[in-house]
Amino acid sequence: MILATTTSTQDSGLLDVLVPAFKEATGVEVKVIAVGTGAALEMAGKGDADAVLTHAPASEKKYVDSGDLVEGKLVMHNDFIIVGPPSDPARIKGLKDLNAAMKAVAGTGPFISRGDDSGTHKKELELWKAAGVDLATVKSREETGQGMGATLNIANERNGYALTDRATYLSLKKNLNLEILFEGAKPLLNIYHVFLVSPTKHTGVKEPQGRAFVEFMVAARTQELIGAFGKDKFGEPLFVPDAGKSEDQLGQ
Repeated sequence: MILATTTSTQDSGLLDVLVPAFKEATGVEVKVIAVGTGAALEMAGKGDADAVLTHAPASEKKYVDSGDLVEGKLVMHNDFIIVGPPSDPARIKGLKDLNAAMKAVAGTGPFISRGDDSGTHKKELELWKAAGVDLATVKSREETGQGMGATLNIANERNGYALTDRATYLSLKKNLNLEILFEGAKPLLNIYHVFLVSPTKHTGVKEPQGRAFVEFMVAARTQELIGAFGKDKFGEPLFVPDAGKSEDQLGQ
């Protein structure tokens, strides 16, 4: 079966744990296509995947409404953080107001954006808008068109700021001279859902395998694996398991 998912689940190493566990539990082989959330959802819209694991609730809703995605389930969350050079020229470390932090970064730069229609890129655009910042005025904003890992490496080279999911940052941190400079605001929650691509609308979908993957992601054992992932290496889990919760309960 084909799983369309985000680069953050791949770059963090989580899928290296979950995909073999799924195969062991079900005997089903998974081909992982890790792209930005926008591209993963487009694959679902064309029936080119059997299941999707993504992190852009507003975009996912469009595909649910169009009948391309069904049986969606909340799987887990982590959060987005703003990272940048230790010198922090925009002086955002210690700020509590996310909009103020975004305005400060806009006036200082450089800001390295994924620019790839991923969940992270969509979140970045949402944050500029909420802060009342016109994209054209962001100083030295550069779009990489690449995944999170590559974008962090470029931010590192440019001594720039970037918005990243915490998991990818922690998994690459030892090779980066970038620090967490802003974290903890509710709009920075990064929420992941899993969906079956509709077998009614897309008749080529491997329905039993896709459904098995959706159920696997919210099963108690998988949720335990998600909650433990990263603790040994980073001293903290990279994701918080959320099966059975509502989005309103997250980050409280």
